[in-house]
Amino acid sequence: MSDIVKDFNEYRSRMNERILEDSNKIVKRIFNLDTNAFMEGALDVKTKELLGLVASMVLRCDDCVRYHLETCHKEGVTKDEVAEAMGIATLVGGTIVIPHLRRAYEFWDALEANV
Repeated sequence: MSDIVKDFNEYRSRMNERILEDSNKIVKRIFNLDTNAFMEGALDVKTKELLGLVASMVLRCDDCVRYHLETCHKEGVTKDEVAEAMGIATLVGGTIVIPHLRRAYEFWDALEANV
C-alpha cells in the first residue's frame, strides 16, 4: 500500500479511536449520523460518496476528500467519474479548490497504484 494511503488510514483510525475513548455523546452521535447518512437509500452509495467528495472539496477538507476518494475507489467509481465530480467541485468552489484538486489527484493515483 502506498505510504500516503497507509499513513492517512493509520492516522485516521488511531485518532478516531482516541476521540471515541472520551465517550462524548455528541461526537459519537455525529460519527453515527455520518455512517448512516452514507448508507444505501434513495441514492446509492456511489452517488452519496461522489456528493460527499464534491462537498468536501468545496469546503476544502483534505481529510474528507481522501476519505471519500478511498470509499469511491472501494465502491468501484471510475477515474472518469471521480474526475468529473472533482471538476464540478472546482467549478462550484472556484480556483481556491485547485490545491485540494492536486492533492486529490495524488491520492487517487496512490489508490490506483495499490490495485
